[in-house]
Amino acid sequence: MIRSAPVEVLQRVPLFADLTKHEVQKIARLFKERCFSRGETVVKEGSGGAAFFVIESGEATVFIDGKKRATLKHGDYFGEIALIDEGARMATITASSELVCYGLTYWDFRPVVEKNGVIGWKLLQRMAKMLRATRQEAHELENALSVLRTHLTWL
Repeated sequence: MIRSAPVEVLQRVPLFADLTKHEVQKIARLFKERCFSRGETVVKEGSGGAAFFVIESGEATVFIDGKKRATLKHGDYFGEIALIDEGARMATITASSELVCYGLTYWDFRPVVEKNGVIGWKLLQRMAKMLRATRQEAHELENALSVLRTHLTWL
């Protein structure tokens, strides 16, 4: 029997936050279980992205520019933006133990969005909110950097 991704985990993913439980269930059914051995690379930084993963069990390590940045565990997820843009991966994810994930590919996800305008519109709105929040964070960081530069010139 093929198990689908847990709905409650998917509801915590920001990209899916505005979807109803029924809409998330529709997407959850598309996920397929994937197993990775300890040390196996799940995704590689810079490679093309076409899948989103939710961790069922085990642990994975996140590397950016070859440096360890985080450890992912049960319920954590990565690659959700690849469902939309198939863009380059921003990190390498390596299984640090036996790792069981649920994976969803772009080519399985896209037809659901194309056939269901309501889901597509909600995803578009969520992406716009995420972009707006990121721009706000960048603006705040620019302001903080400006203040630091001002203080450094006084020294």
